[in-house]
Amino acid sequence: MRLTVLGSGSPEAYARRASSGFLLEIGSDRILLDCGGGVFDNLIRSGRLPRDITHLFFTHYHSDHMMDYARLVHAAWDEGAPPLKVFGPKPLAAITDGYFGRNGVLNNDLRARTELPQSQQVWVARGGTLPRPWPAPEVTEITAGFTYEGDGWTLTAAKATHAEPILDCLGFAVQADGKKFVYSGDTGLCDDIANLCRDADFAVHWCYRGSGEQLHPATQAFCPDPAQVADMAQSVGVKRLYLSHFRVHMDSPEGHQKAIADLNDQFGSASGILEDLDVFEI
Repeated sequence: MRLTVLGSGSPEAYARRASSGFLLEIGSDRILLDCGGGVFDNLIRSGRLPRDITHLFFTHYHSDHMMDYARLVHAAWDEGAPPLKVFGPKPLAAITDGYFGRNGVLNNDLRARTELPQSQQVWVARGGTLPRPWPAPEVTEITAGFTYEGDGWTLTAAKATHAEPILDCLGFAVQADGKKFVYSGDTGLCDDIANLCRDADFAVHWCYRGSGEQLHPATQAFCPDPAQVADMAQSVGVKRLYLSHFRVHMDSPEGHQKAIADLNDQFGSASGILEDLDVFEI
């Protein structure tokens, strides 16, 4: 498995970090976990094209995890890619129809691109055939406990604690070639995600709170700091641990120094803070 970090940030507008997005390459499959704002641009910067993505899995539908969804699907469609396989909690089908349905927000664009003679000829000149269909992602709505068998890999979903009951939230484990990768999604510490992380070779866990930072109690209950994440990961046998979802104020040299110190003390040196476009072999 090869991991490319396409977004390691939060909803905050920030040149250093796009919002959440993680690309796993396994054999001929390219699996994108979340597609927040800026992930599309980092996909291009990483040397891939939209049509290269074969599977997309959403942890939840906060905007910083799905803002670039429509852009990815539309661009891949315009490149003539086969329909993208998309998975996520409800209401994924309604969200997709809201973009690409006959009355969706993109219906004027899609009508123009498929019905106007000049646009049809551009499509034909690029190798397409008429009539040109609209984008039609293959949508599967999933819940905790869902398992997907890919070509040489398996994905398992577990319940995360983050924005219920308005949003259903998940974390994912992907296993291939005897290795296990875990992406926590956005979550407080909970047994479901801890069990998902058990014996992981590589875990990415969200970290929305700096070392020792105090937030409002309603927020802090769902936002473990680096030491708490490290303690959980160490207790379940994670081998490599990296933090993601860093906010702007956490990216100071002092913030990094404190977070790294906590990771080293509670987990060990096989840990760190992710940056956009980092690449890891798992």
